[in-house]
Amino acid sequence: MGGGRVDQVRIDRRGVHADRLWAVRDVEKGVTASARRVPVLLGCSARYLTEPAAQAGPGNVPPVAVTFPDGRELTSDDPAVHTALSELVGREMRLVALPPQADTSQHRMSVSEALSNYRAAQIRSDFGLGAAEDLPDTSVFSTRDIITLARFSTPPGTFADLSPVHLLSTASLRQLSVDGVPYDVRRFRPNVLVDVPEGGREFPETDWVGNELSIGSARLKVAIPTIRCVVPTRPQPGIELDKGLTRVLAERTDRFLGVYADVSTPGVLSVGDPVQVRVCKPPNVFQRTATALSKSAIRGAQALLEATVLRPR
Repeated sequence: MGGGRVDQVRIDRRGVHADRLWAVRDVEKGVTASARRVPVLLGCSARYLTEPAAQAGPGNVPPVAVTFPDGRELTSDDPAVHTALSELVGREMRLVALPPQADTSQHRMSVSEALSNYRAAQIRSDFGLGAAEDLPDTSVFSTRDIITLARFSTPPGTFADLSPVHLLSTASLRQLSVDGVPYDVRRFRPNVLVDVPEGGREFPETDWVGNELSIGSARLKVAIPTIRCVVPTRPQPGIELDKGLTRVLAERTDRFLGVYADVSTPGVLSVGDPVQVRVCKPPNVFQRTATALSKSAIRGAQALLEATVLRPR
């Protein structure tokens, strides 16, 4: 659903504290719904009825109120919220709380749904690609990530797509612009927007990968660049549909923008906090070789998958 700005957040190992403790369940498909395939959800917003306590988390989820595009507000304990979501989407939906860590019932996909995710037509739809365009390069993902995404609609223990924290810079928003006006940050849905002054590197997040960021009292280890699906093109309140953004991203950034990060040290982030980049020790020859072999294997699997799903039946 639509995001919101805050002046301060607490970051823990799971990411922004109490973020994404609720999700919309696509009952028909048996998956956690997202704006990638259910774009009308971006017209909704949600808020906690009270400030989440420190112990809020999987299996201990405070109630929320959901505001619908028509202005109605329904709480999570009202059965009518499920009916309203189903009517909005056009098939059965349920508002579900994040279960305890050991419970994978809200994450695991059926075999048929998992196979569907890897069909070329579905991948092209998820990334807003035409029939003649190449499938995206997924070699930035680890083997573990690929296996997780093949089995679960979201990793067990979280309703986030993949990583705890997503960061983006104002420099990237400026550089991506095609008419001199930066794209609205809401299209890309980062947890943290870093203000980078003009005159430096076009897409500075590229230099953060593999290094550590210090923001407030938190420390974040930047893992991989963020691959962009079709969500940034979706309309939101005050933001129009922009199918051309997919082409711009492909041409300017090879469909990557922003970075994913893991939380090394939990802490508090506030608007105005300075951001420091600590360059970590470069990988040794054995680590570089292992990384290269892993990426080669993933590219090979991707090529085989593409050949398989495109083969006429």
